[in-house]
Amino acid sequence: MTWDYWICLYTETHCTARGLRPKTITAYSKALHQFRAFAEVRLEDRGPDAITARDVLTYVEHLRRERNNGDAAVNRHVTILKTFYRAIVAMGYLEPRANPMAHFPRMKAKPRKLPVVLSEQEMQRLLDKPPRDTVLGLRDRALLALLYGTGIRASECVGLREEDVDLDERTIRVTGKGGHQRVLPLNARVAEALAVYRQARGPFHPGMAFFQSRRRKPLTRGAVYERVRTYAAKAGIEKRVSPHRLRHTFATHALRSGTDVVTLRDLLGHRFISSTQVYIHVTAEDLRSSADTHPIGELAPTVEDLLPDVKLPFQPAPKRQRYG
Repeated sequence: MTWDYWICLYTETHCTARGLRPKTITAYSKALHQFRAFAEVRLEDRGPDAITARDVLTYVEHLRRERNNGDAAVNRHVTILKTFYRAIVAMGYLEPRANPMAHFPRMKAKPRKLPVVLSEQEMQRLLDKPPRDTVLGLRDRALLALLYGTGIRASECVGLREEDVDLDERTIRVTGKGGHQRVLPLNARVAEALAVYRQARGPFHPGMAFFQSRRRKPLTRGAVYERVRTYAAKAGIEKRVSPHRLRHTFATHALRSGTDVVTLRDLLGHRFISSTQVYIHVTAEDLRSSADTHPIGELAPTVEDLLPDVKLPFQPAPKRQRYG
């Protein structure tokens, strides 16, 4: 059996049967071909059925030291290899005892970092930057308002069709990861920004992309990132701003305004509540405010109040031992 055959078998049969998205399958295929290239050069061109756990550990070391990959990238490669060999075993092309990933050690988990978000003042400056006197300016105002006002992903934003935007009901229909759809309500200000853009650019066919370029082509995910970065720079925001950071900002601001975590999970399109719980965090300002308003400030007297104008020793003098 060759690498090409097994990789094709995995991606075209197993991954397709699971209903994975084409971009996900492409990423899996790319990672497996990268491991294959490593095996050809560094592992004496071993076939997929001759790979051992030691070989994979050597590859992990190669990723860390020579390719300078972080924990997230390394974990992704190991996970793909695990699912690849698990699928090959399930399809009967490899004996379970020959699976090099069967008892592979667990990798170091990616440290979870608190998301960096924009303040309300920064968001105000960002939303004010797109011009109001051009169709593209109105498009970009609607784009920023939608990203911040709903927390949708950049891919979900460019996937919006004209028929998905119902301004009478103030809702949008979003297709998220795995093809799952959800209907999201729109804030009145967001709906107004979308309506102004729709009126300025004219009517579209129901199946056409809602956001389009100057050449009447669907806006790409890369273009959305570029628009967000451009206006963030014009607004003088020093933080690195992206559509996903606006998603973080939406979630954090929604929690602070009283939205419960279950509702937020549904708005963000998360499958598991654990993915949403990362937003249950507070900033340093919130912590300081909480500390400053704690009742201990009123209940506990200070040393100066108890002993005014008295100098205290640094520490009690040691007791001298008496010898008989």
